[in-house]
Order: sequence, then C-alpha cells, then structure tokens
Amino acid sequence: MKLSRRHFLHLAASAAALPAVSRFAWAESYPAHPVRIIVGFAAGSTTDILARLMGQWLSQRLGQQFIVENRPGAGGNVGAETVVQATADGYTLLMVPPAVAANATLYQHLNFDFIRDAAPVAGVVRVPNVVEVNPSVPVKTIPELIAYAKTNPGKLSFASAGIGTASHLAGQLFNKMTGINIQHVPYRGDGPAMSDLIGGHVQVGFATMTASIGHIRAGRLRPLAVTTLQRSDALPDIPTVSEFVPGFEASSWFGVAAPKATPVAIIDSLNREINAGLADATIKARLADMGGMLLTGSPADFGKLIAAETDKWGKVIREAGIKAE
Repeated sequence: MKLSRRHFLHLAASAAALPAVSRFAWAESYPAHPVRIIVGFAAGSTTDILARLMGQWLSQRLGQQFIVENRPGAGGNVGAETVVQATADGYTLLMVPPAVAANATLYQHLNFDFIRDAAPVAGVVRVPNVVEVNPSVPVKTIPELIAYAKTNPGKLSFASAGIGTASHLAGQLFNKMTGINIQHVPYRGDGPAMSDLIGGHVQVGFATMTASIGHIRAGRLRPLAVTTLQRSDALPDIPTVSEFVPGFEASSWFGVAAPKATPVAIIDSLNREINAGLADATIKARLADMGGMLLTGSPADFGKLIAAETDKWGKVIREAGIKAE
C-alpha cells in the first residue's frame, strides 16, 4: 500500500515524539525505587548530617527511600566522580559540599569537570565559619587579632580540617586581606582540629559553625566574628569579619546535584520538594541550630552559586600556591 505524503509525515512525527513522551512518563513515575544520595565524606560530617536530614524528608514526600551512601576520599572527589559518572536517571544524587568549588583548581588531574558534568538540583543551606581563638589568646575582636598577629609574627597558627577545606581557605583569605601571616596547620577533619585548638596546640580557628557552636556555648572557644556577610541568628551578638575587613566573605554551602543529563522533570520535582523541606518548621529549626542560612531557589540559582564560588576560590588557591596533599 502506498502512503500519502501527509500520512507519512504524520506517522514520522508520531514516531519521533515517542521517546520524548516515554521520557516524560518515566519522569512522572519517579521515583519508582530507592534513590542513593552520595556523600563524599565520612558519616558524622556536616555534609553527611545534611544528606540524612534531606534524605528523610524526600523519603516521606516521595514514597521511596533516599539512602545515604558515604564515599569518602580525595577531599570529596570520590563521591563527586561517583555521581557525575552515574546513569542520569535521578537515582544517584550528590549532597554537594563546598569542596567541589576548591577542588576544581586544587586537583590538577580530575577525571571530571563538576560544572560541566553535574546538573544542579537545589541549594540547601549556607553555614558560616567562625573566627575563634583559644581563650588563652589575649584578643577579643578582629582588630585585636590583626594587631596581635602583626606585633607577634610567627606566634599564631590556625587549625583547619585539611588542605583546601573551607576552614583552610577562610584562613588563607583572612591572611591575604589583612596582610598578616597566621601559620596554617592542617588536620584530617574538624574533630582533630577542634581538639588541638581547645587544647591550645594551635591558637586560631576558622571552622564551620556546625563544628564550633557547641564549644563556643560551653566556653571552650572564644568567637571573634562570623565569616558570612550577615550576622548569624545562632550567634546574634557576634559581628561579621566584613564589619572590620570590608568585602570579606567565606562560608560553607551545601546543596544537591545529579548527573548532567538527568531529565528536567526529575530535577524540577526534586527542587520543588527540597524547597518545601526548607519551608518545613522542623527542618528550618534543625538548620538554624547549625547556624545555617537557607538557600532556597531554582536549579539555576544553585548553579550560579557553584560557578561563582569555583571562580572565587580558584583565584585564592592559585595566588597562594596551595597544592593538594
């Protein structure tokens, strides 16, 4: 039988539309089985805590388990690579840590480019770092810390959770913008760094609010300032560094990403549910207790944040000549 041209074109158009319709229906049924949220750090880290908090929320909202899987190693690169190389079907997600921004410059031979290979889903929270000192250090303000460092060269050192971590880069930026040289001492995580800071083996810290606030409330550390541009509701009487060092900003931010070609319908669904979680009173209270500032917004908003932070910390790392361990 010979087909008319009009009939042929109609059938061809219908056939071409089938994959798109199929993909749409597939996305509409998401999730049909459990979803993995990959964390590039050990259990108990800030990234891990946030992944479990949001995973529980998504499990309740979407009717499937969102299971946290820890893949620590190489400053978070093992976890990030696991996700960007996974099938782009929405069943492997990453709880994005601030390390992805630094690692793009810090590591010379990565097997992926996070901005190119990942699809931003949603921001979750921004957590301030805290400039803090052991109570034995005779300073109570940022200007006093700067003056003390200048008049006592080589006497102060600051602890970080490791080379290229948020606490390291915050301290490096502080040195650069104030013209001082507090020596960097890297540790393997916030726990050991905080232990030595409390013990007086190092004198200064730039740790996250999450790692710091319990010690501050107990009087084991003295806070001088928070590193975000706005004061933190968790420590409302503590000023920002930028009140004394104009333009200074450093913080830890977290969100969710997926492999690059993940269907837009799935990304939009996850974004909608994560933003709903950030509006939930219980989750808001948990994040506020960590000193967190909500990062509500679209996938594009989170993508812009990742790009801006990658550029910012790339410059700091290159200028300071920081190398990965």
